[in-house]
Amino acid sequence: MAQIKHETVQVLENIPAGTGYYRMRLSCHRQYAKARPGQFVMVRFPEQVDPLLPRPFSIHRLIKPAGVTTGLELLYKVVGKGTHALSLRQPGDYLSLTGPLGRGFAVPADVVRIKIVAGGIGVAPMIFLLDYLNEHKYDLEGVEVFLGGRSKADLLCLDEFSTLGVTVHMTTDDGSSGDQCLVTDPLETAVAENRPDIIFACGPMEMLGCVAGIADKYGVACQVSIEAMMACGMGACLGCAVAGRKSSDKYLHVCLNGPVFDTRELTI
Repeated sequence: MAQIKHETVQVLENIPAGTGYYRMRLSCHRQYAKARPGQFVMVRFPEQVDPLLPRPFSIHRLIKPAGVTTGLELLYKVVGKGTHALSLRQPGDYLSLTGPLGRGFAVPADVVRIKIVAGGIGVAPMIFLLDYLNEHKYDLEGVEVFLGGRSKADLLCLDEFSTLGVTVHMTTDDGSSGDQCLVTDPLETAVAENRPDIIFACGPMEMLGCVAGIADKYGVACQVSIEAMMACGMGACLGCAVAGRKSSDKYLHVCLNGPVFDTRELTI
């Protein structure tokens, strides 16, 4: 596991990835080669006092020309002052970066049938996960992705999924693309018909709770990445608490204990 590093990094690219979404490429220390899918970084504007606090972002992908890690990608949605300011950054600008942080996905060596569930911007860590599976010689033919959004505009990374050759099931709330239903509906049908070895998921908490229920119902291992606002990313503020299932772990913290959790650890 890579040690946490604080550094000033350069914006390499910052381009629209859909309506209200952006993909940013940043330079980074070579130690990010040891980062795991599901880990995150804290990003801050070094010269600004507003917004003062850093923002957490999942690592979307590593930049690895000739197999050497030189940068990373973030996929983000503009939802407030911080992400709006981030969307205005230009190549050559600088940001403060802290990471890699948190606990990532733990992929067992013997899994073959894998279901990946992503709701909206919850797709961000899943490309990194698929890259990891591909690089470590997992058979991507055994991977099914269930991608959900409010509308067609919220279904991201379709080109990446196509390039990687994984099967994608799409759903939208308004029926503008794919099936008009919750993303967990086709997931449960698929799990019931062909029980997977493991489920990985990231998205809104309501979706994750439903995914956890499906995993429990069919006896499937399940790991979820929880999205949470946090002020530090390292356990100092204790503002990202989630309910634990064990009495000894009444509350767990997304930054320290997660953001990836086995669903058997949580009450969701």
